[in-house]
Amino acid sequence: MPDARLLAVSDLHVAYPENRAIVEELKPLAPGDWLLVAGDVGERLADIRWALGLLAGRFERVVWVPGNHELWTPPGDPPELRGVARYDELVRMCRELGVVTPEDDYPLWRGAGGPVRIVPLFLLYDYTFLPEGHTTKESALAYAHGTGVVCTDEYLLHPDPHPTRDAWCRDRVARTERRLAELDDDVPLVFVNHYPLVREPTNILRYPEFAQWCGTTATAGWHVRHPTAAMIYGHLHIPRVTRHDGVRFEEVSLGYPREWKRRPGGRRLLRDVLPEA
Repeated sequence: MPDARLLAVSDLHVAYPENRAIVEELKPLAPGDWLLVAGDVGERLADIRWALGLLAGRFERVVWVPGNHELWTPPGDPPELRGVARYDELVRMCRELGVVTPEDDYPLWRGAGGPVRIVPLFLLYDYTFLPEGHTTKESALAYAHGTGVVCTDEYLLHPDPHPTRDAWCRDRVARTERRLAELDDDVPLVFVNHYPLVREPTNILRYPEFAQWCGTTATAGWHVRHPTAAMIYGHLHIPRVTRHDGVRFEEVSLGYPREWKRRPGGRRLLRDVLPEA
């Protein structure tokens, strides 16, 4: 449809009643709109199913990537669904709902601003975004624990059957690099990941030690190596646009109520992925 738009959002955190109410009101701006959801819909399987099911019933297509919160094994959810088993269950759920995941074929957007190929990513992080003055994961983690700025992933995001979260990250990066190498056309890509592909967006964090849970240096050149129209991410809860090597990066999160309630009004939640169109 000629007026259809490619839209994006992340970090809906629907466990908060205020956020759930916002999601209940989300609708396409025009018939045929697609929605990219860059992770952290919620923590519990029932909440994730509710939100993605609602959105899939309203938008022409929904593309989802996992955030760290979806990968948690919180009390009350099936305790056996840890790590890869948890992710596999989320993929199964999404396919049942008709939602595209990082395990599916990369869809081609032909609407306004297209054609572009949507590349949903699941990569995690590997503690390589080190705080200043630190050269190892062990040192960086010790520093974070000393300051009290520690991501809840350390307690609820299990890497099973991988020995560590960074080992899981390395496996995901390798799998994705193989898929990207197999792309046989020059259609520009829209990368969608919970974390930015480069470290620079994390420089704005109030607590720089938190950056180690925000991505991996292994992806730093992807937006240059491949023809890239845009890079969509969340996780930082700091919605803004930056440019890196001429490529537009946009953080599209809603975030927690205590955060979005402080922001100036007038910003539309659903962001245009290809605003020049």
